[in-house]
Amino acid sequence: MMDMNYAQSLVDMGVRLAELAVKGTTSAVNRKIRVAKEIKEVEKLRMIYDEIINEVLLEREEVVRIAQVYKSELDRIMISDEDIEHLHNTVSRILEIFTAIQLASAALKGEEEICRVAAQAESYKQIKELISVDTLKTMQLLGFNYKAAIGEPLTQLCADAISAFGQKNKTVNTSKKH
Repeated sequence: MMDMNYAQSLVDMGVRLAELAVKGTTSAVNRKIRVAKEIKEVEKLRMIYDEIINEVLLEREEVVRIAQVYKSELDRIMISDEDIEHLHNTVSRILEIFTAIQLASAALKGEEEICRVAAQAESYKQIKELISVDTLKTMQLLGFNYKAAIGEPLTQLCADAISAFGQKNKTVNTSKKH
């Protein structure tokens, strides 16, 4: 989940970007150039041009920095076509292996169990078909964030399992010492 400080910093950058757009650097620079044309002192004229150049460069730098942060945020939540294809292929292989294991186990239990597993395998195929570039891209366009919805809970689940395993080992080792 995106924390409030991060969200606030994105909002602040959006505000800064809007300020830069409204500021009208071009008209300000044109005004300064018109004023500079009337100045006859070379040193004063050089200072004004240096000031104009520095202002434009600083604003450009700020806009590029903001654009990079927005791009980074977009890359963080978007899944590429290649990632989707890889996910589809991986899920397909996992479902095939899982189905084969279940069918082998069902063969030992009889025809009824084989039919049940075969029906379950059909539902797996339907799930697999949902993992396509068109489907997942459409859902992303509608605002679904896979990495937050699936990745973050999965990460937390793994972290909890590892912590629980660590606690279990700690308890076992402590009890062995006594």
